Amino acid sequence: VDFVSIYWHVDCIRKMSLNAFVEHYQNWFKRKKYAFNKSKAEEIYTKTKELVPVFPKNEITKHIIRQAIDQLNSTSVTVETIRTLMNETASKLPEYSIVMQFKGIGPQLMAEIGDITRFTHKGALTAFAGVDPGVNESGSYAQKSVPTSKRGSSNLRKTLFQVMDVLIKTMPQDDPVYQFMDRKRTQGKPYYVYMTAGANKFLRIYYGRVKEYLSVLPHPS
Repeated sequence: VDFVSIYWHVDCIRKMSLNAFVEHYQNWFKRKKYAFNKSKAEEIYTKTKELVPVFPKNEITKHIIRQAIDQLNSTSVTVETIRTLMNETASKLPEYSIVMQFKGIGPQLMAEIGDITRFTHKGALTAFAGVDPGVNESGSYAQKSVPTSKRGSSNLRKTLFQVMDVLIKTMPQDDPVYQFMDRKRTQGKPYYVYMTAGANKFLRIYYGRVKEYLSVLPHPS
């Protein structure tokens, strides 16, 4: 966002020489206290030569772009405020410390799951999320591979997929859920299949660890 604020049109860059842009870019980075990367500056300059402007470089376009930036920054501040409040609220729950040890987890997942003790077993939690295997049986026939049920909380499924996406992108080699999904990918499983399977495995691990942790906490008198 800071970059677009200063270089709001492609011609802000490509009308300079490469050396002039790199120097301007570096000075801007110093003012913002960002880590300067010369090769990134050169890459940006090269890419601008391939672009075709959609809007003219004038004050109207500049105003539109910077107005959009102001709205985005305002939204970001609101989101961070809400995130802070969510974290403060979640930190008061007894399972907070153990839950936050999971990779890619935030208060949103805790909010979507709610009180873990209301689920009698792991399958009840995966069913609530709708990432449990569906059932396709008729007489003596039982299909071995069927789609997930997709019943339950769609918001929880979305949050779980966000967690799985973090694992896929960060690739924590010591994480059992990432290892499981990576094996599924190596086997050629489709994206939705290995992401859903990962969410199912994650919930089972989550359920076990949180229930075990809560069971050893001293009960309030």
